[in-house]
Amino acid sequence: MKKLFLLFATLMFICFSAQKKGKDYSNILKSKNIYEINAFLRDAHPDDPRRSVLKPRVMDLMKEYIKNASPHDQKVKQMQDWLAMLKRKPSTKITFDEMNAIIKQKQIAKYQKELQVGQSAVVYTPSSPKNVFVPTPTVAKTTTAIADTEASEFNMLMAENPIEHKNKTVKILNSLFDNDPNAKECIIMIENKSDCNIIVRIEGVGTTKYRLPVPAGGDNSLVIQKGDYLLTSIVCGAQYASQKTIQKPLMVALGSSSKK
Repeated sequence: MKKLFLLFATLMFICFSAQKKGKDYSNILKSKNIYEINAFLRDAHPDDPRRSVLKPRVMDLMKEYIKNASPHDQKVKQMQDWLAMLKRKPSTKITFDEMNAIIKQKQIAKYQKELQVGQSAVVYTPSSPKNVFVPTPTVAKTTTAIADTEASEFNMLMAENPIEHKNKTVKILNSLFDNDPNAKECIIMIENKSDCNIIVRIEGVGTTKYRLPVPAGGDNSLVIQKGDYLLTSIVCGAQYASQKTIQKPLMVALGSSSKK
């Protein structure tokens, strides 16, 4: 019995600790902090009655902030975006589908510009093979040189002639505008957040293979057949591998920049 009591007490302590780690909104009705109320609206249950009080309050606070802000205040744009979202939604929380839609619109604008001004919109300077330095896991502040064996292949893949580039751009735009769920192809976008040029190898069933070069700090897109794929890459010397089932447009972000 004593052991059972101790077990119950331990479980209660764990549950209490977990609740304490979460956000405490017990005094949220007294708050006049834009960010705190905004966070509550994102986290709270859709039927929480406090929403009816706090949503109009935070919208008024945002309007007041915008009214009194200095001309160069960078927060104003964010407040305006939040206000626009709150006028049509319960909160500023963005769903996965909404995020995909934003990415899609940015990609459409990017490739439409490339078609308008030609390949000159894509500025690329070929790089020579070099050593990439990556941290050694066992020794702090020590680096190890890894030969960039993909540099020549990366340059070759990036060096599209104007006709190839235009055809690829048109194909990508068609895929971005195509909302047909029965389409046999879809677009995959790779965002490279690292400081190294990379090649993403996309291998499907049989002989279905693609290679997508992605410049450091940039992104690139490709229209591929829908299906199951193994994505692999070498990101600043580190191996990347992931299995993906691609049936709709997909964005994959790789690496992180060392620049802070």
